[in-house]
This record gives sequence, structure tokens and C-alpha cells, in this order.
Amino acid sequence: MHDLVRRIDAATPADRDRAIDALRALAITGVVLGHWLVTALVIDSGTVHSASPLGYLPELTPISWVFQTLAVFFLVGGLVGAQSYASARAKGTGYRRWLGARMARLFRPVAALLSVWSVAVVVMLAAGVDQDTLHTLCKLMLSPLWFLLVFAVLTAITPLVTRMHPLWPFAVVLLVDVIRFVLDGPGWLNSLNVVVGWLVPYSVGAAWARGGLRSLRARWAMLLGGAAACTALVLFAGYPAAMVGVPGPAISNLDPPNLATVTFGTAQCGAALLLLGPLRRVLARPVAWAAVALVNLSAMTIFLWHQTSMMAVTALGLLVGEPLPGLHTVPDHPGWILARLAWLPVFAGVLLICWTTFRTYEQARPRRTSRVVRGAWPALAGPVRRLH
Repeated sequence: MHDLVRRIDAATPADRDRAIDALRALAITGVVLGHWLVTALVIDSGTVHSASPLGYLPELTPISWVFQTLAVFFLVGGLVGAQSYASARAKGTGYRRWLGARMARLFRPVAALLSVWSVAVVVMLAAGVDQDTLHTLCKLMLSPLWFLLVFAVLTAITPLVTRMHPLWPFAVVLLVDVIRFVLDGPGWLNSLNVVVGWLVPYSVGAAWARGGLRSLRARWAMLLGGAAACTALVLFAGYPAAMVGVPGPAISNLDPPNLATVTFGTAQCGAALLLLGPLRRVLARPVAWAAVALVNLSAMTIFLWHQTSMMAVTALGLLVGEPLPGLHTVPDHPGWILARLAWLPVFAGVLLICWTTFRTYEQARPRRTSRVVRGAWPALAGPVRRLH
């Protein structure tokens, strides 16, 4: 392990901004832990259905404020996408070739996930698993894919986003919410926010790439202004306080993203930009940087397989013969949260197995010319230099 840490640190270019990778790793980690904490699979009369502790314990709502970190991921995505496109243009690489390379990195891991789950569904059907259970499990498995589809659309329009001010998509989200909630407009209009809502942090990242948002004043304005606006929307405009979807309420802040989600994400982006300095100091330590680098090498694999890991542990727990607290029981009391926290290391262990098995679908084939010292863990040697 010491040798691996040393090789990763030695292979990292001196001019690489490690804090950017840290923001992406923190965003992915937040989403994974958030899903594991607020998603329960309850066994009722032999049927599995999903539930959320936030629906039973509203006092746990602040959990969603900590772990809903998608805006930070789109912020980094906009920065990296704009930088990558600018670099490709400087080298004379055409748009199609550039986009094809970006899409391949996104969707190679998806093929592996869908292949495994296709087999799993056939096996469950043959075993007589009921349709409601299959629907619940497949919905959880497929839920991360909406994120990839939105990210793919935003990546495809990166050339336009590099010239876009973030206030334009923000204005569209505001207009859609006014039509939706004040004028009782058509429901189909809400679907615009699925893309435009996440275009706001993505365009903030693109603005960052072209030299904007460098001043502390701008970053503090994003943090404080976004937080104040989101608070006002929750307290006075009827928006839900939870920043994730919760079964029951008629309005969800996340499906589709609305003005509360966008203002909350703006505050998160401001906080992320303010954290760059401290993160750079922490990541000067080789051990901390190695952990961040390994997460970034397989960020999509971790994201795609984390729900499957939770479901696998839940299914294996059924072999005990009775519902296990924090795994199969209704999340309607604080004891469930304590029990679920005890299960998180188990989820992480199964996710590690999935990562070991499927990470090669995301990482390109190792290069023999890699600057990383050869030896243990050679499969990691090639991709260490190109986390983006």
C-alpha cells in the first residue's frame, strides 16, 4: 500500500489541481452515502418495497442537506468539460471525436451493469419473484442512469455552455416554476428543468474554466445568496425542506429539479469554491491524494453499483429467516438510523467487490509507457495520469 501511494503521488503532474478531483470524489461519496441512509427496502408479506426514513422522521431532513451533492459534481463536470473541449480544439481534434471519447468513458460501465442485471432479472423471474418486487429493485438499479443521461446531454452541448452565463438557465428554471406553481401551467413543461436545472451548476463550472469566479466576494455571494434564497423558498413559498425525493409529498425538489434545488446547489458551489484552498493543503499529503485519486479513477463504477451493493446485502440478509433491523424493517424510528449506520461498512465491502470486478470497464487499457512504477496493482498504472 505504501508503494501504491508513492507511485500515485509520483505519477501526478506537478501542475494538477488536486482539489478539483477532491470535489468530485466528495460529491460521489455524498450521493452514495445519502442513498444508503435514506433508502430502505422493506419486506411486507413477501414483497419488497422502498421507503424513506425522511417520510417517517421529518427531523432527519438535514441529512439531505449534507448528502445531496449532485450540484458539486455538475460544477466539476462543467469545468472539466470546458477545459477538455478547449484542449481538443487547440490540438485540432474535431467535436465528434472529442464527444465520442467523453461518451465512451461515461457509458462503458453502464453496459456492464445492464448485462449483469439482465441475467439477474431472468433468474428472479424463473425463481418466481413477484412483479412488485422486481419493479422496486429495477427502479433502484436504474435510478442512477437518469443522472448519466443528463450529464451526457450537458457534455454534448459543452461548446454552447462555454459561452453561456449561468443566469440564463437560472432564469429558465425560475420561469418554469412560476408557470408550474403560480399559473398552474402544463405538466410537460416541468420536464425542461430535468436538464436546465443541472445546467446551472454545469455552466458555473464552465464560467470557472474561462476565468470567472476567482474572487472571494463572488464565491461568498454564491454561498450566502444561494442559502438565503433557498431558505426563503422553503419558509415562505411552500417548497419542501428535503433536498431529495421523499415518498408522499406532492412536490419533490429533485424530480424535477426546481428553484429550491438550484439555489441550494448554487450555495453548494460557492462553498466548494471556497474550500479549494484548504483541500489543496490537505491533498499535498500523498495518502490523502491517493484515496481521492482511486475514487476518481472509478467514479462512475462506484456511482452505478452502489445501489446494487445495498440490494445484494439486503437479499443475502433474507437468508437469516427473519427481518433484520436497519435492513428489512420500516424506517420509522431513530433506532433504524443507528442500525443502518452499522450496515454501511457491509454495503461498502460489497461495493468494493463490485469495484474490483467492474472497474476495468471504466478505465482504459493500461499503457506500457506509464510513468507509474510497475509492480503491485499493475492494472492501476495506466489510468493514474488521466483522472479526468
